[in-house]
Amino acid sequence: MAGRLLSLLTERPALIASLPTNSPDLARAAADGGADALKVHLHVRHEASGTQFGDLAAERSNLEAILATGLPTGVVPGAGDYLPTPGEMRDLAAMGLDFFDLYAHDMPAWLVGFEGLTRAIAIDHSWQPDDLTQFAGLGFELLEAAVVPHEGYGRPLNAADLAAYRRIRQATALPIIVPTQRAIQPEEAALLTGVIGVNAIMIGVIVAGWEPGGFRVATELFAKALASA
Repeated sequence: MAGRLLSLLTERPALIASLPTNSPDLARAAADGGADALKVHLHVRHEASGTQFGDLAAERSNLEAILATGLPTGVVPGAGDYLPTPGEMRDLAAMGLDFFDLYAHDMPAWLVGFEGLTRAIAIDHSWQPDDLTQFAGLGFELLEAAVVPHEGYGRPLNAADLAAYRRIRQATALPIIVPTQRAIQPEEAALLTGVIGVNAIMIGVIVAGWEPGGFRVATELFAKALASA
């Protein structure tokens, strides 16, 4: 059975809000602003926000409150030396998480075949076209195109970025999520979905900030832009 986000992406482009902290207030702000889905984090230092996220035991109460928004919610369950255990992944599925998302170089082999959550794979700036064919063959269902190097975070979207996203679109049939590593504007999000064929825009701290009020406003702007694309 397909996850809720994956099912939505067969119908229309979606707006995902990647929370800079596992904050129920931010989750409610994103939901009120019109986000279609949320993303949370565990076991990881988030590069764009600088936040250090704890393990499931430390974050469980916040995750339960975030899930209470009713939106499909995905998780980055770890990175580097701090990766989830099989028990944690089973707990996340039992809690009602919808999908998990990890960089290919962080994805442990045992997690490739994990069932119970939609499987998303993230690529960085070192991606190659053949990688995308192989990821689909391994059973991944979503692709996050996180291809902007860290030194480019927060800078304006440019034509080279559009060309890169277009090459990715041409190389895979998987639904593509583009995160706001660049300072993407709402009208540019519509360009990405309408012209390039991206399936979801994932906004985060770079375009939405840290505070619930600003997060809601940014979510509303992006949701309206995608609805009119």
